[in-house]
Amino acid sequence: MAWILLIAAGLVEVAWAIGLKFTEGFTRLWPSVFTVAGFATSMVLLSLAAKSLPIGTAYGVWVGIGAAGAAVIGMLALGEPVTAARIFFVCLLLVAVVGLKATSGH
Repeated sequence: MAWILLIAAGLVEVAWAIGLKFTEGFTRLWPSVFTVAGFATSMVLLSLAAKSLPIGTAYGVWVGIGAAGAAVIGMLALGEPVTAARIFFVCLLLVAVVGLKATSGH
């Protein structure tokens, strides 16, 4: 169950990270409300997962999912540059996430 919570936390992190783009420095009300709510939800889910997973693993996986997801959505939907180097480094993030999961002992 902790891994499901952690993956959900990572996916919500992607949502709030992308939401930051639409808050325009927290000057737009509804994008700001949804972004802050997403951040809080992601933190709660991460904290619940960390009750039974090592914090280094939980935090690393959470950050990895968020960073990779935000980068991919940025490239696919927000017009950010798509280069071989960016794709390579997103793949490295995913390898690191899988590696943390595989070596966590859970």
